[in-house]
Amino acid sequence: MRLFVSIDLPDSLADAVAAAQERFADADGLRFVDPEGAHLTLFFLGEVDPDDVGAVETALSRAVAAAAVDPFELRVGGFGVFPALDYISVVWVGVREGGGAAATTRLAAAVEAELIDLGYAADDHDFTPHVTLARMDDARGKDLVQEVVRETDPDLGAFTVEEIRLKESTLGPAGPEYETVASFPL
Repeated sequence: MRLFVSIDLPDSLADAVAAAQERFADADGLRFVDPEGAHLTLFFLGEVDPDDVGAVETALSRAVAAAAVDPFELRVGGFGVFPALDYISVVWVGVREGGGAAATTRLAAAVEAELIDLGYAADDHDFTPHVTLARMDDARGKDLVQEVVRETDPDLGAFTVEEIRLKESTLGPAGPEYETVASFPL
């Protein structure tokens, strides 16, 4: 099973995600994610033996308790890229400062600590709360992406985060399909 831990955006923001993606529609070389599956990844576990899922779920319950985060408002907005504007592999929309970024980061740190204790590898870069909009397969549209990221600052809206989810990602020809394995209320 290919698993990750996420905060899922509600269906009510799918149109806003699609509108943000539309700003990059003329940029060749981008592969857009499905707005209906938009999420903020807290931790990517990768391949997990189905026999180990119970231990992962227990660890995530401990992480939520350790983070001590009550339900909070998350405001999504502002464009960014990974790793840098000179070399773009991912185009994303972020979390506004003061709009839930601190609570999201605290949750991510607690999740990471618990899953590292189970033997899962830590990410090799600092956590940046974001929602992936597209992946750049080649640089044909790089100039347009750079221009949009530099010159626009969209606000996609806000929602209340009440839980984190353990999700399974199944890769298919039309892109990944996500299924919730377990939810962990805040």
